[in-house]
Amino acid sequence: MIKFLHIPLYPLSLMVQLALFAPFAISAPISFDQAWQILQQDNNSLAAERANVERYTHLKDATWAMNLPQVTVGAQYTRLNDAVTLDLPLPSALQQIIASLNANLAGSSGLSAELSQKDVVTSSIRAIWPIFTGGQISAAQDAAQGKADEAQGNLKMEVLARYEDLAKYYFSVVLAREVLNTRQAVVIGLTKHRDNAAKLEQQGQIAHVERLQADASLDKAIVEQKKAQKSLDIAQSALTKILGQSTLVEPGDPLFINTDLPPMAAFTEQTLTTYPGLAILDAKQNQAQNLKKAQYGKYSPQVYLYGNYNLYEDDSVVSDLNPDWMVGIGVSIPLMENTGRSDQVKAAASAITQIRYLKAQAKEDLSVLVQRTYQQAEQALEEVQGLQSSLTLAKENLRLREKAFNQGLSTSVDVVDAELNQASIQTQQSVASFNYLIALTKLLALSSEMTTFQHYRHSAVFLTHGQASTQMPSVKRP
Repeated sequence: MIKFLHIPLYPLSLMVQLALFAPFAISAPISFDQAWQILQQDNNSLAAERANVERYTHLKDATWAMNLPQVTVGAQYTRLNDAVTLDLPLPSALQQIIASLNANLAGSSGLSAELSQKDVVTSSIRAIWPIFTGGQISAAQDAAQGKADEAQGNLKMEVLARYEDLAKYYFSVVLAREVLNTRQAVVIGLTKHRDNAAKLEQQGQIAHVERLQADASLDKAIVEQKKAQKSLDIAQSALTKILGQSTLVEPGDPLFINTDLPPMAAFTEQTLTTYPGLAILDAKQNQAQNLKKAQYGKYSPQVYLYGNYNLYEDDSVVSDLNPDWMVGIGVSIPLMENTGRSDQVKAAASAITQIRYLKAQAKEDLSVLVQRTYQQAEQALEEVQGLQSSLTLAKENLRLREKAFNQGLSTSVDVVDAELNQASIQTQQSVASFNYLIALTKLLALSSEMTTFQHYRHSAVFLTHGQASTQMPSVKRP
C-alpha cells in the first residue's frame, strides 16, 4: 500500500533518507517513462524474478521426460561360495564299460558337469516404460505448469511494485525541486523587503525593530532554502541509486494534474481482469487440483512395458541357457501404501477450498483499494483546484502589503506573513499534485496499464507557480 507524503513548508521532509551523499555530474533530464525503462533493465529484484521464471520453466520442460521410458545399463560381478556343478548318476553296467576303457574312472559312480564358475560377470540394458499411471504423470506435468505460471505472476507483481516505488522516488525529486523553487522565491522576495526596510529606516519612516524583523525573516528563509536544497539532494541521490546510474538523474517531467479521469468502474474492471495476484491464486489452485488428481492416481493399477538385453555374459552352461533378450508387460496393483493417500486427497480438496475463498476476498480487497485510490486522486485534483483562488488572493495580499509597508501603513511582520502565506499555498498545491500522481500511478499499476502514463502526461494541466496568473481549469467528473 502506498503511503502518501505530506510535506510541510517548515521544514521539508521527504520519504527518502540517505546517510551519505556523493556529488555527481548532472546528466540530461529523463522522463518518467525513460526512468521506468532504465529500472526494468537494471533492477536486481526484477532480474531475480526473471531468473525464477526461467527456473520453473526448465522444471516444467523437464516433466515432459516422464513420458519416455527409463533405460539403464548395468553390470554385475558375483562371487559364489563354490562353482555350481551337476552330478549325474550312471547305471552299473555303463560304469563297468567306462571303467574297462579307462582305469582312471574306476570307482566312479556318475558324471559331474560344471554349470557356473565361482566368479560370475554379466552386463545388460534394462528398460521400463510406464503406459498407464492413473493420471499421475499428466498431473505432475500440469502442476509444473502451475508453478511456472505462479513464477510468472510473481514477476508481474514485482514489476508493479517497482513501478509504484519509482513513481514515489521520481516525483519526490520533482516535488523537492518545486519546494526549493518556492523557498528561493521567498528568499528573493524577503531580500527585496529587507532592502526596502533598510532604506525606509535610513529615511526615518520605520522603526529600527521593523528592519530587524526583516533581517530575521530573511535569515530564516535562507535557512529553509538550504534545508530544501539538502532534501532535493537526498531525493535525487536516492533516485539515482535505484536506477543504478553513475551520474545524477535529473527528472524531466514536472508535477501535473488531469482535468478528468476515466470512470472508476473502468479501473475496477480492468484490475479484476488483469491483476497478477489473482493469476497467482489461479496457478495455486491449478497445483492443488493436480495434487488431488495425482493422489487419486495412486488407487489405480500401474501398467508398464519392460525389457532386458544381455550385453555380456561369461562362458558357462547357465549363461548359455539364459536368453539374450526379453520383453513383457507388467501390472502393479497397490493394495496398501504408506503415503497416506486418502488424507492427501482430503488435504488437496481443502487447499482448493481455501484458494477459492482467498480469491473471493482478494477481489473484494482489490475493489476497495481501487475505490480508495481513485478517491484519493479525485481529492488531490479538488485540492489543487480549490487552492487556486487562495493563491490568487495570497498574491494580491502580498502586493498590497508591500505597497502599504513602503507607505508606512503596514508592518514588516505583515509583509513577511503575506510572503510566507503565498509560499505555503504554492507548496500545498505542489503536494496535492504529487499526491495525485502517486494515486494515478498506483491505479495504472493495479490495472496493468502502466504504458498509458504518457497519455495522461500529454493531456496534463501544469501548475503556474512563478508565472503570470492563470486560472486553473475546473476538474471534470467522469
